[in-house]
Amino acid sequence: MEVKFTEMEYKNYGNCVCLDNGTIKVIATADVGPRIVFFGFSKGQNILFEDTDRNFYEINKGYGVWYAYGGHRIWCAPETIPETYLPDNSRVDVQFDTNRVILTPEKTSFGKQFSLIITMEGESTVYVENRITNCSNKPVEFAPWSVTGLAAGGTEIIPLCTDNNGFLPNRTMSLWSYSDVKDERFTLADKYALLRHDASAKTAFKVGFNVTGGQVIYVNGSQIFRKTFEEYKNTSYPDFCCNFETYTNNLFLECELLGEMRKYQPGETASITEKWELRSSEWNADKVIKEYISNITA
Repeated sequence: MEVKFTEMEYKNYGNCVCLDNGTIKVIATADVGPRIVFFGFSKGQNILFEDTDRNFYEINKGYGVWYAYGGHRIWCAPETIPETYLPDNSRVDVQFDTNRVILTPEKTSFGKQFSLIITMEGESTVYVENRITNCSNKPVEFAPWSVTGLAAGGTEIIPLCTDNNGFLPNRTMSLWSYSDVKDERFTLADKYALLRHDASAKTAFKVGFNVTGGQVIYVNGSQIFRKTFEEYKNTSYPDFCCNFETYTNNLFLECELLGEMRKYQPGETASITEKWELRSSEWNADKVIKEYISNITA
């Protein structure tokens, strides 16, 4: 299937690039970020959150203003000020070849080179490689951290670890200080967790898990978004060893992946590769969610 590459202006994001195979399309920013700001069917709605009003931002004293912009981004864990919220509001280098686009911003003042590699394969599948290279002259400890902001109104399904480890534990769950375990948006069961976006919510919620099954689902209306990722390894992950985290507020829901936390040598690259799939269902969202839960608990 041929992939069409175009340069375009998209909403108030300025210059962007688009990959479109006639079934699905991806739009990414070239003037800022980079961010993947659109993923959806070619003639359909966006499954990603778009912060066109710039409601979600952080004032980073001495560095400027960091904007979320919405959509998907690559970050570096652990979350700290000022590095995490270093403004990325400058032009991005764009390279395209056949069915792949590489987006590379300037090196950061903290000695790191970020990049996103987006590859469109098959009718409704996109691979996203999130890369961070240590450009400094010394080893630096960090973990790659990919963050996908999803559009309001959906429900996330997180299959949990079901390994039988005998006398040893099999599930990790991390909670943040602002996370209320009785939050009505959050459902925790033996084999799965659900997180529902609610635009009327007044507080944020975040939780992390060791997701060994390598996938999560987001159901929003008739759209079903599946993110598949690398297997959980016997290694060190951030935040009490979570390879998956999810966050929600009144604007959006985030699906977050974390890679190995360790010292990366000068010139060494850390990466997370994830597979995005999109399909449409004639069922209503509640029925789709029940079907997925049934398959998990079978």
